[in-house]
Amino acid sequence: MKIYVKNMACESCKIFVQEALNELGIAPIKVDLGEIETKEDVSDDEKRKLNSIINKAGLELLEKKQGVIIEKIRKILVDYVYNSDERSNIKFSVLLSEELKLSYKHLSNLFSEVEASTIEQFLIALKIERVKELIIFGEDTFSEIAHKLHYSSAAHLSTQFKKATGLTPSHFKALKEKRRITIQNI
Repeated sequence: MKIYVKNMACESCKIFVQEALNELGIAPIKVDLGEIETKEDVSDDEKRKLNSIINKAGLELLEKKQGVIIEKIRKILVDYVYNSDERSNIKFSVLLSEELKLSYKHLSNLFSEVEASTIEQFLIALKIERVKELIIFGEDTFSEIAHKLHYSSAAHLSTQFKKATGLTPSHFKALKEKRRITIQNI
């Protein structure tokens, strides 16, 4: 049986859901971003209990087909951003259409209706969070980060980063360095 979960976006979410399933005695075959697969059917009562537990972490079980599609879009986009260096420069609109076997226009309209945000805005927000992580890790230059995340240039990344955060990537990095020095001096 497949159960879909809204707002799962990281490994911590998967662990939290796994623990909730264990607490309820439900044995999953796998727990993936936005999706649980179980060997046996889960009763409506068990689903209500599971939903109650995972709500504490901002997660929610999905029942409607629209919600399931939205979560699949989110999952594909998270994978697209976090594994972008493994992908060729395939456009996310093409990727979504191919993966979900639906037109991008349909997916875009559905996402906008349900989320009150566009797929593009969601993708930009994901990319900005990924940029922050890569800056904090400090292993890549801005040009390398731009290339990894399929920006046309470091300048494009910088413009989008500043628009989203109010800071340039360089300023964000400097703040990180300043905090690091402060902690070391304590």
